[in-house]
Amino acid sequence: MTDRPKTPANDRRLSDIVREVKIATADRTDVVVDMRDADRARLELLAEELQPVIAEIEPSDDRFDFGVSTGLQPRLWIDAVSHVHMGHDRRVFRFVRDTRLGRKVLSDTSDMAATADAVSRYIAERVIERERILAGDFEQMRFEAQAGDAGAAQTGAVQAGDAGAAMPEIGSASAMTAPADAKAAVAPKPTGQPDAAAAKAKPAPPSAPARTGGAGLVLGVSWFILGCVAGAAALVVAFWDRLSAMIN
Repeated sequence: MTDRPKTPANDRRLSDIVREVKIATADRTDVVVDMRDADRARLELLAEELQPVIAEIEPSDDRFDFGVSTGLQPRLWIDAVSHVHMGHDRRVFRFVRDTRLGRKVLSDTSDMAATADAVSRYIAERVIERERILAGDFEQMRFEAQAGDAGAAQTGAVQAGDAGAAMPEIGSASAMTAPADAKAAVAPKPTGQPDAAAAKAKPAPPSAPARTGGAGLVLGVSWFILGCVAGAAALVVAFWDRLSAMIN
């Protein structure tokens, strides 16, 4: 009589709870898989919309890599830095590009045609950018070639001008020296006038050596000493008598 009747809530066990959680997880997984498949299907439809533009790209241009990737978030890759993926509401096509300053959104709309137009415009900009780079390289190469040809022509002109300037100088020098030699050979020398070249070649007479200051000083000191000695001798002779008396 004291036992309480068991209710359905008391009969719940851990195994039953684990089973219910597994079922809920499986249901959520199925939903996620279904949503992922739906996103992939929409991106494939966008790729089919872009197929005419993709077909016109040159095969040699390997910058583009069109394809839908699998994973937690399917993406339609345009190139290595840009792709299209679905938004959080699974209805918006978001066209983004990764840059050094972060991710930049190029288009964010639920209209597939507008997204295809944005992707096509981006592809056209990349194609024009490539053409400009190739044209710039060609123009740079042509400019360098023209600069090299102009430099070679200028160098040849300078060398020809130097050769032409040197030849008249040689001719003028020979023209100036030849008449002078002829006049010197033809003109007779006067007999009464001395030759200027001979006068210049005649050696000059030797000049007396200049007395240096040191020799003069030594000579003066010698004469002073001799004077002192002579004066002392004169004094001794003059006072010799007195000196003799003082000695005696």
